[in-house]
Amino acid sequence: MRSKRWAAAGAGLVISAAFLWIAFRGLHPEAVLRHIRQANLAWLVAGAGVYFLAVAAISLRWGFLLRAARALPLRALMPLVSIGYMGNNVYPFRSGEVLRVVLLQHNHQVPLARGMTTVVVERVFDGLVMLSFILVSLLFVEISSPEIRSVAGFAAPIFLGAVVVFFALAARPNALRWLRARVDQFLPGRLRKPVSHVVEGVIGGLEGLRTPADLAGAVVFSVVSWGIEASVYWLVSFGFGLNVSYPLMLLVVGVVNLAGLIPASPGQLGVFEFFVALVLVGAGIPQAQANAYALVVHLVIWLPVTLAGFYFLVRQGLG
Repeated sequence: MRSKRWAAAGAGLVISAAFLWIAFRGLHPEAVLRHIRQANLAWLVAGAGVYFLAVAAISLRWGFLLRAARALPLRALMPLVSIGYMGNNVYPFRSGEVLRVVLLQHNHQVPLARGMTTVVVERVFDGLVMLSFILVSLLFVEISSPEIRSVAGFAAPIFLGAVVVFFALAARPNALRWLRARVDQFLPGRLRKPVSHVVEGVIGGLEGLRTPADLAGAVVFSVVSWGIEASVYWLVSFGFGLNVSYPLMLLVVGVVNLAGLIPASPGQLGVFEFFVALVLVGAGIPQAQANAYALVVHLVIWLPVTLAGFYFLVRQGLG
């Protein structure tokens, strides 16, 4: 099992390296570095500060999904979300999601299965928001790229199918219990109780979808959080003098985050740069400038929250 995990992590590194090579092939490094050196640092710092507003909005969204289990304030959730971002940015296999759910159980006694179900629901909401960003932005942005259409076409059935399944299970929780009862017939006796706990945790994790107020809060803060993140991309673009529109930044955010379905190294290194540059070049930005921007905006959304996550992790007594 361990060898398979290392093989998967190695494959992700290879994929990241391949995307980096494709993104930067034929470019002279000095041209990219010149654009980075000319960037206005004040806009980058402003973008990094605004990014934490997006983290706060994501934390509030998680709070709505968890409220049926336990109402938690922002000050309790935001450190866990920061730790989760840090884990995704540093460890393979998106381990940050598991880390924050484990800490949620440790600190607030929310069962693992329930917490993990809310995280999966979050990812589905994120995918739907990214799809909506792509569709809306294409109404205002003139861009022709088969790769963008391929990303959207690949992701759309995945997220739309997942949301249908989740809402169906939320509406009819006994259907999952019926399925568990059928599976119980083939399980050893010692496994039936743990499986039952997991199933009830999943049903509990979907409780937020059955409560109109919680569902509305989760949807609103999903859109708000990613809208703020698009603002971060836009602020950094001012530092590079790109003179691009906010709808184009919505397109960049949508494409880049849907491309996160592609297995890669922690932090989506390589994949991130490739798709950011792909959208910008398609909008008429020179390749070297687009690649320089992609590297820097990735650092802006990667470094501050990663450092904050490490800080909160140490505060938890972990290393």
